[in-house]
Amino acid sequence: MMDSAQEQRRFLVSLIFLNDSETEGELEISKQRDHHDLALQVCRDPADVSLSVEDGDGVCVFKFLISRETECCRVGSQSFLITTSCMSVLLRFSTRPEFQTFHSLLKSHLDSSRGMSAFDQRTDNSSALQYFQFYGCLSQQQNMLQDYLRTATYQKAILLNDVDFRDKVVLDVGCGTGILSFFAIQAGAKKVYAVEASSVAKYAEVLVRSNGMSDKIVVLAGKIEEVSCPEKVDVIISEPIGYMLLNERMLESYLHSKNWLKPKGMMFPTFSDIHLAPFTDEQLYLEHHARSSFWLQTCFYGVNLSGLHPAAVDEFFRQPVVDTFEMQILMARSVKYSINFLEAKEEDLHRMEIPFVFKLLQSGLIHGLAFWFDVAFVGSRMTVWLSTAPHEPLSHWYQVRCLLQTPLFAKMGQTLSGQVLLIANKRQSYDIHITAVVDESGFKSGNTLDLKNPFFRYA
Repeated sequence: MMDSAQEQRRFLVSLIFLNDSETEGELEISKQRDHHDLALQVCRDPADVSLSVEDGDGVCVFKFLISRETECCRVGSQSFLITTSCMSVLLRFSTRPEFQTFHSLLKSHLDSSRGMSAFDQRTDNSSALQYFQFYGCLSQQQNMLQDYLRTATYQKAILLNDVDFRDKVVLDVGCGTGILSFFAIQAGAKKVYAVEASSVAKYAEVLVRSNGMSDKIVVLAGKIEEVSCPEKVDVIISEPIGYMLLNERMLESYLHSKNWLKPKGMMFPTFSDIHLAPFTDEQLYLEHHARSSFWLQTCFYGVNLSGLHPAAVDEFFRQPVVDTFEMQILMARSVKYSINFLEAKEEDLHRMEIPFVFKLLQSGLIHGLAFWFDVAFVGSRMTVWLSTAPHEPLSHWYQVRCLLQTPLFAKMGQTLSGQVLLIANKRQSYDIHITAVVDESGFKSGNTLDLKNPFFRYA
């Protein structure tokens, strides 16, 4: 019998996707994205509700997490509307009783989650424990501080825009040992509130005292979603960045901190660009396949392991590859997906679609998509960029590559189109769904990857 804390229900629904008309600003129905006779599965846990819609073949056509912050409402007697950052989705239930059961289920759960912080709602306890233990170690703090590109760029962005910090109140989100707080004081800030949820907060306190800054830097131990800042702030600073920008989901905490930002306040960093481009790398692809060859053994201490080989291949290919590479392997110019931190909402990061169309600059096998990111610090005097592009100096974020299950052959001048769908999960990371097609030949490929479990290939 299933525990009530993780209750599952299935309903028969149809989906209608709604978009704003780009030409007239009116609501229009995207007929290409209508789906009928689908199975809606509702999964409950203590923090939110997961909605997953599958077609008759078991293919997921829509997945979303609903929390108390999600824009959603009842429509009529048997429909439900969910709005994301880029579209709205209407769920129409097959019968009124089924809708009433769904609506009651959703309402009772969201009511029961009141009082939980936004962080606790989106995060498994086990993931949070591991995360804060990791960042509570001085060795990990040292690893980040010694990243010259990271630390020097932050100091440059703050000090060259000292006019934005002079005599201002600053909030440092996820301060670690407090290095950004010290930079803000160097730029002339009158007060900094440094928020840190891991045990490293006590070390930040030590540095504040030993540097004679107790009257200027106040360390607040706790999550930004749970602490109370004594006053509104003029500037928010933070280093909320993970692999592929999004891993660890700290960007949502950064966006949450805007609750303490004064109108027309500033954020450092201000916006980011995620870049992606197709790449060719036969060695990486074969190497990845070879990792599963262990499971081909038919007499391992007298045991035949080969039955697990297909599962091992699937598992390894679900791992994004964290390493660096030469620009020459990229087969097209990158496309980018931008996030403006001053404008974005936390729920905007729960589900992101990145469509792409690449015109290939060389012929060959496309083995996957490469990802990197840039972040911009937009100050009154100048904009400073931190880039993790493969042609820039290497940082501890490296780059990330996602392999396709099956390589695609394409010729120079042909186009590769498709999309990357990023769906946030409760392990403080994302599921990455890639679909790609060579338009001229119709050859298709794709993959689903787990950003929480990358393969670290660098030496």
